Amino acid sequence: MPFSPELRRQIVRYAISGGALTAFYAGVYWVSAVPVRIDPMIANVIAFGATVVIGYLVHSRWSFEGHGRRDRPVRSGVLFLAVNLAGFALNSVWVWLIAVRMGASPSWPLVPIVLVTPWLSFYLNRRWTFR
Repeated sequence: MPFSPELRRQIVRYAISGGALTAFYAGVYWVSAVPVRIDPMIANVIAFGATVVIGYLVHSRWSFEGHGRRDRPVRSGVLFLAVNLAGFALNSVWVWLIAVRMGASPSWPLVPIVLVTPWLSFYLNRRWTFR
């Protein structure tokens, strides 16, 4: 089943903007958890807080531009926050499981944080937030 031109455009835009936001999130997390040695769970909270507002502005105005309704910004803002809290919860599971429970380097949770969570967020934002 081929993707529509609109979906292809959103995927490309999301890959660019989401990739940059994910890199920013990962950088804030890594600097906090590794060289600064903040508890990885707290570093995850710091990274989330540093990224969520920027993410809404970028995704609502560029990644999903032209997709869905824009007449209820409070609704989309609340839904975006809910989707991102779900992503934060998933990232917290990765951090807890890999860095805390398994005792691996705080760097290792970045693998699923970078490769899994952003695409789940794309799907939820496209289907739910910006529809």
